[in-house]
Amino acid sequence: MHVFTASGAVLAFLATLAAIDGDVRAAFLWLLGAVAVDAADGWLARLARVAERLPGISGARLDDLVDYLTYVFVPMLVVWRAELLPDAWAPPVVAIVLVASAVGFARENAKTADHFFTGFPSYWNIVALYLLVGGLPPAANAGVLVTLAALVFAPTGFVYPTRTPALRGLTLALGAVWGVAILVIVLALPDPPRWLVWASLGYPVYYVVLSLALDARRGG
Repeated sequence: MHVFTASGAVLAFLATLAAIDGDVRAAFLWLLGAVAVDAADGWLARLARVAERLPGISGARLDDLVDYLTYVFVPMLVVWRAELLPDAWAPPVVAIVLVASAVGFARENAKTADHFFTGFPSYWNIVALYLLVGGLPPAANAGVLVTLAALVFAPTGFVYPTRTPALRGLTLALGAVWGVAILVIVLALPDPPRWLVWASLGYPVYYVVLSLALDARRGG
């Protein structure tokens, strides 16, 4: 199972090569593969009781290392190579995101005992895709990234889709539908159907509303 988790680093490398070549479609396809690995590895590890059988290797630490590459580093490379930010602002904005998320990953309460993420959970791959297809002015893109980077440090609990108990079945079902929509959007790059892009935003809205509601209920 640890090898399966670590394979996400290989996918991150392939996504990096694609991003450097300017092939954002291929980069996002590799990143989607990494998301699939990340979605399955924890469940498979628990099923196989890997923590008991290989106690000398921290699956959580390995997962964080790979996640930083696939959810933070490569998406910011895509943002940079796709020139989604003003030229003068790109270095500091990307640096803010990279540093904020690095610190966020290192927080002791980044994942809580009741299965929430603390603060914005660094879904920069999703953010980068929507900025790419959204057509916002570069300055607006910068504002979105800096705002979300600040929210990494917010005390708010965000749903951990595969583990937060409340409405988990609905969240996973809607997430699966949304995942198919995202795949279609990526395959249709650089010009995906606008209606599908707008419709796909329904799931992020659901996710944020559910997170805020559950966090309020738990006294977050």
